[in-house]
Amino acid sequence: MKNIPTDALRALVTVVEVGGFAKAGELLCLSQPAVSLQIKRLEDLLGKKLFKKQGQRQVLNHQGEMLLPLAKQVLQMNDAILQKFSSELLTGKVRLGIPSEFAASILPSIIGEFVSLYPDVSLEIKSELSKQLMHISNREQFDLVLTCNEQLDHSDNPIFMEDELVWVGDLNVSSDDVISLVVAPEGCLYRKRAINALDNAGIKWRIVYTNADLAGLTAALKGNLGITILTKQTVPAELNHSRSTSVLPALGKIGISLIKRNQHEDQAVDKLAEFITLRLK
Repeated sequence: MKNIPTDALRALVTVVEVGGFAKAGELLCLSQPAVSLQIKRLEDLLGKKLFKKQGQRQVLNHQGEMLLPLAKQVLQMNDAILQKFSSELLTGKVRLGIPSEFAASILPSIIGEFVSLYPDVSLEIKSELSKQLMHISNREQFDLVLTCNEQLDHSDNPIFMEDELVWVGDLNVSSDDVISLVVAPEGCLYRKRAINALDNAGIKWRIVYTNADLAGLTAALKGNLGITILTKQTVPAELNHSRSTSVLPALGKIGISLIKRNQHEDQAVDKLAEFITLRLK
């Protein structure tokens, strides 16, 4: 009977999540050759190649894509068993601030997995615009803040990942149209980026609907009130999106930071930060 080693599965999942063998090695405390050896070990055991070359990068092939969700399930069960019988239980309370679009789209599955592994950690989550989350008056409200940055080289708030801004909704617009925008309130960097891009392209626009909540924006888009702007990762599956069209200009990328408000050691806060960083990447 063959057994699949969980360290090889973890190497596979980490390579995919962080986008490379070297970065995976840093997180796993392994050298890049050691990570490659784990992948080779897994391929030999399964009798299948799992990666293919795409430009300068190694990406999953069809077999690797099939294995990835199964590997995640095995690792989740492995971690849950270890946590269940661990003598050192993780406890505490973490106050997390996140942009509303992340709260509605990406975070539920991540937070659900965290809570199942660490049931004795209490999470208090509040969603706002990034500008409000970072306002000095709110600093004492949060232990961790996930925030979007317009600058990709933000020195105060180091970027741990980037995401592309895309147009979302019915994008069948002509150059003669006045673009109807469905956006978050003033202060939203997506709104600012879209308006600047349209102005620079000489395209007329108007704001027809304002709502800070992703569910409200989604309802307006389904009602064909206009189009909006989101990060690619947070676009609801049922909505059409594109980086640009023959009329709509490209919006570029934004940076995403995860900021720990207090630098003193807190195991629950540090574990959640590690969890979110790995899963989002």
